[in-house]
Amino acid sequence: MPSGPSKGENCLVDMDSKAGDLFSAEDAHPTGTGGTGILAKLWLPKGLSPSMAKEWFDRRRVSIRPWASFVDQRKFSKPRNFGDLCQRVVKNVETYNSNYTFIFLGLILYCIISSPMLLIALAVFAGAFYIIHLKALESKLVVLGKELTVPHQMSLAGAISLPVFWLAGAGAAVFWVLGATLFVIGSHAAFRELEGSDMEELLMEPV
Repeated sequence: MPSGPSKGENCLVDMDSKAGDLFSAEDAHPTGTGGTGILAKLWLPKGLSPSMAKEWFDRRRVSIRPWASFVDQRKFSKPRNFGDLCQRVVKNVETYNSNYTFIFLGLILYCIISSPMLLIALAVFAGAFYIIHLKALESKLVVLGKELTVPHQMSLAGAISLPVFWLAGAGAAVFWVLGATLFVIGSHAAFRELEGSDMEELLMEPV
């Protein structure tokens, strides 16, 4: 008497089929590429791809100046006059642009980590945008006769999470980050002496 597959085999086949649905890679993306599985729908909107963010981050990381030289106290002094101050600020911002960018990102990260309510507000915004975006993938979202584009979806998510941001004191956090950034970067750019190559470049510029 022929025997069919055991219950254990049926269970394995069923799990394989579900895994295939989860990780399948056909026709999930609106352009026809991607996958039909759940994970395949987790694509980012156009212009927000991870590869672009990684490429930007790598460019910044490669162009960063050594931190030891960046904070070398022997290279700091008081500007001789207002003209010297302006030259230092302009040249140092150009030279240490990547360092300043990472300082700015670090201050943002510190502000978020040190404020649990701000973390909750960001989670609410991300969740709202994610849900709206998935709904837009399933069927076009139309409000007042207009289809919701990605910027519109982000604006709607922002409006939904606005009360939480208000409770978290997001406005004060933004002003704190901007103020701290201007103070740190402005102080460094004003008091950090120019490199020898920058001085030679300034001397060679026509008056």
